[in-house]
Amino acid sequence: MNRYWAWVVIAGLIEVLWAMGLKHSTNLISWAGTFFLIILSFVILIQATKKVPVATAYAVFTGIGTAGTSLVDIIFFGEPFSWTKILFLLLLLIGVLGLKLVTAETGGKEGGV
Repeated sequence: MNRYWAWVVIAGLIEVLWAMGLKHSTNLISWAGTFFLIILSFVILIQATKKVPVATAYAVFTGIGTAGTSLVDIIFFGEPFSWTKILFLLLLLIGVLGLKLVTAETGGKEGGV
């Protein structure tokens, strides 16, 4: 995995954190942290799209966010466990991995807009 794909994964993991913040923020400090994480995840995602096609990067980013948020909800916040939910999360992750495997890097602009 090159650094651009690593940035997509990092941005997706940060998305899990800010999604949890949307649900559990209760004061100005936690809302500020959530807002910071939203900006950070998109800044990192934008950097990744210099070499990874935007559509694929965004699909992987949201796939990681969706699966991660669902798992965190189940593990830490008492969301009901369901084998059906796990099956569909696995299908989602298989699709995300498939996109990563079939997507070539683009020549994108390094110093451009």
